[in-house]
Amino acid sequence: MTRRTDRHTAAEDLIPAPAPADDRDAFWAEQAARLHWDTPWTQVLDWSDAPFARWFADGRLNVAYNCVDRHVEAGHGEQVAIHWEGEPGDTRTITYADLQREVSRTANALLSLGLTTGDRVAIQLPMIPEAVFAMLACARLGLPHSVVFGGFSPAALQSRIADAEAKLLITADGQYRRGQAVAMKDGTDEAVAHAPSIEHVLVVRRTGSAVAWTEGRDLWWHDLVDAQADTHTPEAFDAEHPLFILYTSGTTGKPKGILHTSGGYLTQAAYSHRAAFDHRAGDDVYWCTADIGWITGHSYIVYGPLANRATSVMYEGTPNTPHEGRHFEIIQKYGVSLYYTAPTLIRTFMKWGEGIPARYDLSSLRVLGSVGEPINPQAWLWYREHIGGNRTPVVDTWWQTETGAIMIAPLPGNGLVPKPGSAQTPLPGISAKVVDDQGIEVGKGESGYLVLDRPWPAMLRGVWGDEERYRETYWSRFAQQGYYFAGDGARYDEDGDIWLLGRVDDVMNVSGHRISTAEVESALVSHPAVAEAAVVGATDATTGQAIVAFVILRGSATEGSDTITALRNHVAREIGPIAKPRQVMVVPELPKTRSGKIMRRLLRDVAEQREIGDVTTLADASVMSLINNNLGGAAAHND
Repeated sequence: MTRRTDRHTAAEDLIPAPAPADDRDAFWAEQAARLHWDTPWTQVLDWSDAPFARWFADGRLNVAYNCVDRHVEAGHGEQVAIHWEGEPGDTRTITYADLQREVSRTANALLSLGLTTGDRVAIQLPMIPEAVFAMLACARLGLPHSVVFGGFSPAALQSRIADAEAKLLITADGQYRRGQAVAMKDGTDEAVAHAPSIEHVLVVRRTGSAVAWTEGRDLWWHDLVDAQADTHTPEAFDAEHPLFILYTSGTTGKPKGILHTSGGYLTQAAYSHRAAFDHRAGDDVYWCTADIGWITGHSYIVYGPLANRATSVMYEGTPNTPHEGRHFEIIQKYGVSLYYTAPTLIRTFMKWGEGIPARYDLSSLRVLGSVGEPINPQAWLWYREHIGGNRTPVVDTWWQTETGAIMIAPLPGNGLVPKPGSAQTPLPGISAKVVDDQGIEVGKGESGYLVLDRPWPAMLRGVWGDEERYRETYWSRFAQQGYYFAGDGARYDEDGDIWLLGRVDDVMNVSGHRISTAEVESALVSHPAVAEAAVVGATDATTGQAIVAFVILRGSATEGSDTITALRNHVAREIGPIAKPRQVMVVPELPKTRSGKIMRRLLRDVAEQREIGDVTTLADASVMSLINNNLGGAAAHND
C-alpha cells in the first residue's frame, strides 16, 4: 500500500467558501483530496443511474488507514485519539499508535475466523473502545458492519442480523447503565438462536457477570483478539465498496437497512466534522455524546473525527450517574472544546437547573453543537448562556441516517447572525430547498417540504436488498424533479434561512391549518413553568386533529388548573389561537430512545386512548407506566 504523510497547510484548514452549482464537483474533489487514495479517481460523480450515485468510483482507498495509520506515519502516534470514561469511573487513554495496534489485532482476529471481503459483521456493544476497534477492523478488511444499538430487543437484533445475513456478532457480557451492571449476552443469545447465518459470537468482558456459553460458537474477545499480532497491512478497496449498513429505528415490519459506501461517505464525514465544528487537529478536544449505535456515532464519534486526527472523549454511561454534573465534570477534566449533544439532553439540563453547570469550569468550550431534532429557541439560549458562557457559537445541525453527514448548519465563523432554533443554511457543497406539493420552491416566510435537489457524497446508496423500497421511500414523492425528499417539513424565514419543523408526520392539521409540533413545543418551553414538552396531534371529530401537549414542569412550578390554563393561553399568544392545545397533560418523564429522541408515537397512543404500542426502543420502558399512573390522577387538563 502506497504511503504518504499529511501535507495540509494551515490555509487549507480554513472553512471553504460555498461552491456554485457548476463548481460542486471541483469542491468535492478538493475535499476528497484531503484523504489518502491508493488509486486516484478520474471522475468525481457518476449520476447516470440516478438515484444510485457513484462518487469517486474508480478510486481506491482504505477507510481505516485514513482514520488511523496515516496519522501514526505522519508522526502523531502519541497524540490521544480517545479519552474513554466508563460509567463506574474507570478510564482508558488510547493514542493513535495504541489505536493502530488494537485495530490491527482485531482485524487479525476476524481474519482468523475465516471472514472474507464482503462478509457482514453485526456489532451490539456498549460505549466502550472495543466498539471503535471492531468498526475500524471491519472497515480495514472490507467487511460491512451493522451496528445495532445496545438498547434494542433480541427480536430487533435478530431481524437486523437476518436481513444482513451477518456471519459474526460482536457483543459484550453486559453494560453499565445508571450504576448497575445490565446483562447483554442473554439477549444476544436469544437473537442468535433464530439467526442461522451467525457462525461465531465474539464477547467482550465488560461487567464480569456470568454468561451462558456455547462452545465452538462463542469466543472471548480477550482470548482471541489479545493473542493476535499487533500489526496488519490494510488493502485498498473501491470507493463504492460497502462500508456499513445501519437500520433505521421506529419502523414496523421488515427493517430498513441504510447502505453507505466508503470514499464519498468518508470524504463528507471528515469535511463536515472539520467545517461544522471548526476542528483544529492536535489542539481541540472534541466530545460527541451520541451512542455508537446511531448514525451520529458512526459519523461523528468514529469516522469523521478520526479521519481528521481528532482527540475525542467517549463516555459509556448516563448523564446523571453518579450525579447530574457528570458531563460538566468530564468537560472540565479533559478541557473539552467542542461539545455535540441533543436538544433533549439540553432540556434535561435545564430541568436540573443552571446551578449544576455553574459549579464547573467550562471555559475550554469554544463551539457547541446540537443534533437529533430541531432545537427550540429557549433551549438554544439556555445552552449558550449556561454551558457556553454567552460566548460560544451554537451549531444547530440538520441531517439524517440517510444523508450520512451534516447537511444544514450555521458554520462557526461564517459571518451569519445566529438565529436560535434555526439550522439556517446548507453547508458549502450542499444544495437544499423548501418546496410545495408540486415541487416548486416556496417563497420567503413560507413553509413546505425540505428536499435535496443535488446528490452529495455521503448519500445512502440504497436500502440493503431492496432497490424498489429505496426508490419509493426517498425519490417517488418528487420523482419528476429528481429531488430526494427528506421527510421533514421546513420553512424559509424572511431572510431565506431554513427552519426545520420536524417530520412531516409531526405536522398537525388543525381545521385545515398545518401546525408544527416543534413550534408548539417551543412555545411551551418558553414559559417559565415548563422544563420540557412534547406535542402530538390526536384525532378530533370537529377539527380533524387537536393538539395534545405533554409537559414536564420545572421544580418551582405548581401543578394545577391555573398553570394549565396559563400554558394553553401562552401558546395561543405565542403562535395564535389555532395552536391552543385542546389538552395539556403534566407528566413526570417523556418516552425517549436512548439517543434522546421523543417517541411521539407512544404519546399519540395515550392521547387517543389506544393500547400502548411497542416500547422496546425506549431507554426506560417504565416511563409509559409512570405516564399512565400519573394521568390516573388529576394531571390531565382540558376544556
